[in-house]
Amino acid sequence: MAALVRRCAADPELLSLVPAAPAWDVPHRMLAAVEYLILAGEAEDYRSADDGWASFRSTVAARRAWVEAFVRERTVQTNEPQRSWALLPLFLTVARAAAARLDVVELGASAGLNLLWDRYRYGYAAGAWGDERSPLRLRGDERAAVPADLLATEVDVRRRRGIDLAPLDATSEEGLRTLLAFRTDLGYRTRVRGAAAIVRAEPPELIAGDYVELLPDLLRDRDGSALTVVFQTLSTVYLADERRDRLRELVERAGREGPLAWISTPTPDEHGQRRGDYPLELALWPGGERRIVARMDNHGTWLEWLG
Repeated sequence: MAALVRRCAADPELLSLVPAAPAWDVPHRMLAAVEYLILAGEAEDYRSADDGWASFRSTVAARRAWVEAFVRERTVQTNEPQRSWALLPLFLTVARAAAARLDVVELGASAGLNLLWDRYRYGYAAGAWGDERSPLRLRGDERAAVPADLLATEVDVRRRRGIDLAPLDATSEEGLRTLLAFRTDLGYRTRVRGAAAIVRAEPPELIAGDYVELLPDLLRDRDGSALTVVFQTLSTVYLADERRDRLRELVERAGREGPLAWISTPTPDEHGQRRGDYPLELALWPGGERRIVARMDNHGTWLEWLG
């Protein structure tokens, strides 16, 4: 794929599809546009062609207007359910501490697949958690084990809301195909299809917009009979410093006004720790002390539980 992108960069015809001031993700968009057509059965899979480059280029030429619109208008959109495997111990920690129903709000939710985290089946060294009938089963590499007593915690999620600039509807063929087009590895696609089947049965509320602007209204609308849990993974890295500071302030203000939980992967600037992995931060109000309780990689394929 890297070789393919280099050839695109040297091809005047393909470069003409790129905006004058391209964003960093334009190469991803170009590849995803062709992948979308392949998944739809509207283009040959260039990877199995005798001349992959010629096949790729002919697909773009045949669907030039559509590909150009995709490249110029679509942003990279993936939704990795595997992250729920790393997040689950934090959700269980909050549920055990609060002893209440949960209202969950995800920032940068994409299609909201991680909002259905309690509908998946999980495996850890100390045992399993979740619905045995779930079509999505998640395991990973535990570098420090999750305690068995934590896996005995039960949860009751009452409401699920997600905010995203351009949320996708994974219950539609177009939305699901878009999620699959931006990543080609089989494991990801299998997980997304499994999660999408669950979402179709119980779709979360997805809100289009800027979560820094919209979150205060959602937090003012909290129901005192449930604990609101706000969480995000790897979305705040795309915020400017001042907006990230504003998000932090509004969450802390909301915590002072009533019970609240916060689960987040802080940015490198915020945590100042090792590069290449992501700490998982947890805060619970009243109190609101932020603690790093685990570490994971960007896809949630490994977890180091710190407690």
